[in-house]
Amino acid sequence: MSGPAFYRDQRAWRDLQQRLPDRLRLDDRTAPEEDFWEWRGHRVHLDRYPNPKARAKVVLHHGVGTNGRQMSLILGAPLARKGYETIALDNLGYGLTRVKPGTTPSYDDWVDLLVDFLLRERARDDRPIVLYGLSAGGMVTYHAAAKAPRGTVAGIVGMTFLDQRDRLVREETAHDRLTARYGIPLLSTLARTPLASVKYPMSLAAKMSALANDPAAMKIFMKDRTSAANRVSIRFLDTYMNYTPAVEPEDFDACPVLLTQPAMDRWTPLYLSTPFLSRITKVPVDTVMLDNAGHYPLEEPGLTQMQETIADFIAKHTGR
Repeated sequence: MSGPAFYRDQRAWRDLQQRLPDRLRLDDRTAPEEDFWEWRGHRVHLDRYPNPKARAKVVLHHGVGTNGRQMSLILGAPLARKGYETIALDNLGYGLTRVKPGTTPSYDDWVDLLVDFLLRERARDDRPIVLYGLSAGGMVTYHAAAKAPRGTVAGIVGMTFLDQRDRLVREETAHDRLTARYGIPLLSTLARTPLASVKYPMSLAAKMSALANDPAAMKIFMKDRTSAANRVSIRFLDTYMNYTPAVEPEDFDACPVLLTQPAMDRWTPLYLSTPFLSRITKVPVDTVMLDNAGHYPLEEPGLTQMQETIADFIAKHTGR
């Protein structure tokens, strides 16, 4: 992926934050520290608000149309101001992470990367960690929590929990029903051929046009190759659509779960997450609606509701 190595040199997020309330806009003084983590030959970009005195950490994960800096804007920085240490990572193929040359990462690699990162953080200190995921990142938090050793994660928060094995979820979240019904089986066939590494625009695979409800923000997103205008491999799409979790929801007992559902989400409304979450019965599962907010929430009062609800969830389930 070409382009700047640091977000301090990228314009896209600076343009996007102009669509946010003034209180959430960052400058050179308030932007997160940028760091890199070497993982299996990949150079993973991290947005970090370090705070040795914080009694809990929050790890933020983007979806298939966003990146880590966009997580820092709406949640990482606000939670840091509330006293928590926050880290937003760019997973393989997104944001400013550099993928090892000659490799074609899968969705399984996404999950393994996050699990290993959590273990790395736990090895540094024993502070509890809460995971947050926006859009597809919500399910990434579940898959990571399900695979990680018990006690790694104190809670998970998702903006959606989409089980792509569900036909309804596939049809509602894909670019169109033709893509969902016929394109996905074709991808599975191609993923077993030398064409597996061929890149495909996410805007043609998914309903990316519904990422934000603000038309000006959508123009910014759709020009940003590090987020919504990204291309991913056929292998990644196939493994994303067919991933089987280490623990199915009926047996999930790793940690409490919170869904922060934007009320005006035109891409992934509540009824797409409910079937999966309703199967989780061994741990508390709560849902909070974010008033007036779109899929990538830019709008008040949903933004404030999200930040306060998640802060309360962290305090409740980490005792801190």
